[in-house]
Amino acid sequence: MDSKQTGIWGEKIAENYLMKKGYQILDKNYSTNFNSGPKRGEVDLVTKKDNIISFIEVKTQTQNQREQFSLIRPEQKVNFLKQRKIIKTAEFWLMEKKIPLDSKWQIDVIAIKIDFKSKLAKIRHFKNSVF
Repeated sequence: MDSKQTGIWGEKIAENYLMKKGYQILDKNYSTNFNSGPKRGEVDLVTKKDNIISFIEVKTQTQNQREQFSLIRPEQKVNFLKQRKIIKTAEFWLMEKKIPLDSKWQIDVIAIKIDFKSKLAKIRHFKNSVF
């Protein structure tokens, strides 16, 4: 399975997880082009729960029978530059939807580890983890 397929699979797992937790899905794979800085930004999921809009970055890691999980946890891949890009993308989404920037919103990271041997996924949800 290549990284794009892994990412798509992880996003579906995250979406199901969030819906079970009572989140409303507002948007998926929102992307925008910037006039300055990085050329393009993307947010995997935009959700709402308890009147808070959450922009969700999903990071997925897999393990098959021949390999072990990387020493780097999925959430560690959301580095400083990625965080800045997510913030900028979130602001663009809010402006596009005509939602004031001072509304309640946050950026969450969902880290998923999929173990093919056990056919289980471990999900960790880091709320309001980027600021």
